[in-house]
Amino acid sequence: MNLTKDELLALVRKGARNMSWQEKLRLTVLLSLPAMVAQISSVAMQIIDAAMLGHLGTKESATVGLVSTTIWLFGGLCSAFAAGFSVQVAHYVGAEDLRGARNIIRQGLFAGISFSLVLTLIGILIAPHLPAWLGADEEIQSGASEYFTIMAVALPVLEVNMLAAGCLRCSGNIKVPSLLNAMMCVLDVIFNYLFIFILDMGTAGAAYGTFLAFAVSMSCMLYFMAVRDKQLRFSLDAEFIDKWDWSSYLPDKKTLSRALVIGSPISLERGVMCGAQIAITGIIAPLGSVAIAANTFGINIESLCYMPGYGIAEATTTLVGQSLGARRKDLMRSFAWISVGLGMFIMAVMGVLMGVFALEMMQMVTTDAEVAKLGAEVLRIEAWAEPMFAASIVAYGVFVGSGKTLVPSLMNLGSIWVVRLTLSLMLAPSMGLRGVWIAMCLELCWRGAAFLFRLSRRSWSNISIEEVKLNKTPEEQEDFIITNTIYENY
Repeated sequence: MNLTKDELLALVRKGARNMSWQEKLRLTVLLSLPAMVAQISSVAMQIIDAAMLGHLGTKESATVGLVSTTIWLFGGLCSAFAAGFSVQVAHYVGAEDLRGARNIIRQGLFAGISFSLVLTLIGILIAPHLPAWLGADEEIQSGASEYFTIMAVALPVLEVNMLAAGCLRCSGNIKVPSLLNAMMCVLDVIFNYLFIFILDMGTAGAAYGTFLAFAVSMSCMLYFMAVRDKQLRFSLDAEFIDKWDWSSYLPDKKTLSRALVIGSPISLERGVMCGAQIAITGIIAPLGSVAIAANTFGINIESLCYMPGYGIAEATTTLVGQSLGARRKDLMRSFAWISVGLGMFIMAVMGVLMGVFALEMMQMVTTDAEVAKLGAEVLRIEAWAEPMFAASIVAYGVFVGSGKTLVPSLMNLGSIWVVRLTLSLMLAPSMGLRGVWIAMCLELCWRGAAFLFRLSRRSWSNISIEEVKLNKTPEEQEDFIITNTIYENY
């Protein structure tokens, strides 16, 4: 008889018996499937958005594509900040300290809103100058600035949505955030159609539609986490409801310090990686609107291949984080390798499909034959890198769940700045956009190999004493110290 997802998670947390290989794989798949559906839905939303703008013309596509990497930078910083708190939730849930998990969430909400407001201000200040900094033609600078400004204002809404979704996932509730993110994608398409075509607002309409979809999703996500979830709803803390204790939202030194230890390397890595992407966009921009549009469409379509990897990585972060909270490094390692193998297999299949149907995919999002042809060529180049890209994506999710984010973040930074950017500078002048994507393919293969090597080392799964001082008595902590000393070199 197959156990349910909740029953399998209980085996992780309580350690009543050892889990079989089949049970570990089943739990990984059960947690990964909803997350993969949500990720693919998100990419489908981006592709449909791109197709809507593509049917307006190459200029509109290039307008959004120019600033998309910078938007990913700001969104990545929000995501990393949210991860600093949501990973702690996984640790507390694994240790069966649900009160502590809810306390982390309240502190994360206050800190996350404050952080994202700062990013919004920065975004508004740089928006008028960003397109010119990226070397864009004057005809698309105004539209790109307007689009970026609207998306910057949406950052606090996005931050709360990411935090609530991450906390739900890390508690083991994958279904609700996945369904709500899929709903957000559907709403984005509806709102974008309304603003772009019915109200004839062009690229600005795409930004307003996305903003509104974020707001609806965030409201639902926050409601399900804080009001409905059986483990995380705030009403379980009676004194908070009775006294309306807003001081519980202020981050304490320990929580904030731990969030910064986890989130700062991710923020730095995503910031600098997106900085490299922006630099690469600067390399592509002088190649013309056709190259910019083909690059934008190609990235959106390639996302269909690697989003399943990110879905598996989200599930892996939950499994590794809860295993750490339960002090079970054997499960941490097992889930790590099972998840990486699953991700590499799925993305290899997706890579084959992308290579075979590259032209047909491009023709779905653009009517420009030149853009479609160039985009198909670069997609076929990238298809070769998908399995190793999966290794880096899922392994990074492993390290996030374990709270060991510094070294993997530095690995990502070194790979994209030293390998990809250098090769792009070398190949772009003679090979154009094709050279940039060859550089990307080679870099992703190198990065995947580096992450597999890192995963093979056991130091990432060592559990420190601080990481188990969650809801343990002094006697339990002393028992852990003795046991861990014997087990450390296993």
